[in-house]
Amino acid sequence: MLIWFVVLYLLLSIGIGLYASTRVHSAKDFAVAGRHLPLPIVTATVFATWFGAETVLGISATFVKEGLHGVVADPFGASLCLILAGLFFARKLYRMNLLTIGDYYRLRYNQTVELVATLCIVISYLGWVSAQIMALGLVFNVVSGGEVSQPVGMVIGAAIVLTYTMFGGMWSVALLDFVQMTVIMGGMLFIGYLISDMTGGVGAVLAHAQAAGKLDLFPHGDYSVWVPFVGAWLTMMLGSIPQQDVFQRITSAKDEKTAVRGSVMGGSIYFAFAFVPMFLAYAATMIDPAVFDSLLIEDSQLVLPTLILNYTPLFAQVIFFGALLSAIMSCSSATLLAPSVAFTENILKHFVFKNMSDQQFLRAMRITVLCFGTVVLGVALDSEASIFKMVENAYKITLVAAFVPLAFGLYWKRASTQGAIFAMTLGLSSWILMEVVNPEGIWPPQLVGLIASFAGMVMGSLLPQVIAKRLPSEPEHAWLHHHAASHTEHVAPHPHHPSRPESPR
Repeated sequence: MLIWFVVLYLLLSIGIGLYASTRVHSAKDFAVAGRHLPLPIVTATVFATWFGAETVLGISATFVKEGLHGVVADPFGASLCLILAGLFFARKLYRMNLLTIGDYYRLRYNQTVELVATLCIVISYLGWVSAQIMALGLVFNVVSGGEVSQPVGMVIGAAIVLTYTMFGGMWSVALLDFVQMTVIMGGMLFIGYLISDMTGGVGAVLAHAQAAGKLDLFPHGDYSVWVPFVGAWLTMMLGSIPQQDVFQRITSAKDEKTAVRGSVMGGSIYFAFAFVPMFLAYAATMIDPAVFDSLLIEDSQLVLPTLILNYTPLFAQVIFFGALLSAIMSCSSATLLAPSVAFTENILKHFVFKNMSDQQFLRAMRITVLCFGTVVLGVALDSEASIFKMVENAYKITLVAAFVPLAFGLYWKRASTQGAIFAMTLGLSSWILMEVVNPEGIWPPQLVGLIASFAGMVMGSLLPQVIAKRLPSEPEHAWLHHHAASHTEHVAPHPHHPSRPESPR
């Protein structure tokens, strides 16, 4: 019975996704839903940015083993990323009317910076999307009682997500996120209510976790434990800001106020609901310590599915696996679309096929979605890493290469193309060097890369220009106003100088 309910839910999701495809008439509709999304849908789709396989299966298992300080990256860093993106980046980026985050790097710096940043962003999604595909395979394996193997489940899940994402683009992602957020929130609260009755209430679970030291957020010790802790926090909090999926949610809003409010509200709701799977997983160890302690050693990602299958009625199982599939599918569709759009816009269109019409561009994005989906399926089938680690590692490359040029470009008028190139070069090289020489040292490689990236931006921008000409020195607000006013449908480079905007002077 459970597998048929799952099949019915999947068919319904495909139907909604294909219905959304009727709204796609242009590349802008496909990439950013025509910039028409209202606040409830923007909030839902921002929430769904993070609430995926790693939240339900990965974070919950990590919390049971390591406590709160083990999940500082997610949900603490992840939710702060969305809130900071809304407060400090949404308004400025929305006014520029861009199609991708890569467009920003081209217009603020040049095409070299655009190319490097886009490649780093696209690469970062390989682990993230692969983690969602792995989780889909796990769900199919569990609900079928082992009849469907995890690799076969991955193929089925990838095919379903590819179908509606390839046709409906951001419209499919947004509408399904809104429906699935309702299922997720209602389902998780209902399951939490059932499980709390088995453990003597929420208070009993919290008291047990407190006594076991699982609720201590900050580590105890000297800098040797604090430095890795801060590194994990910053990796998700800052490394996720220059991501295409976060950018798409901001720019899909109907106006800049909606973009800001939707991002802050979505991040706040995510932070609150991320604790529900953690509560459920820890409650499982109180219900049957022997079974679930052994599962934590063998495969901790099976703790929650096993709890639901063995200790709840069929109705609750349908609710849970419906909510779990909602979380995974909403996250995987968005993370599949984002790198595909970025690659098509910032690499294919600007470096390979430079004279594509809008319909050719739309077709190219759909083909890229199919190709990227095939690649991440291959990565998922070949990977042995945990879902949580795959997601956590995804943001290291964007932290060391893309964050500093984005933040300094928006808030420091002296940031130059040379500074951005220095930041990317030093950030990437120092990170890679540390990963090779001392990956398990006190100083996380990505934190060293971030510090080097900061130094590179300041040094490169203040030194005499030896790589690129100095950018126009008009105030930042004038530069942003110029682009907001002069780019209506899609920002394009100035015809006389493809690497930077025209100076109003």
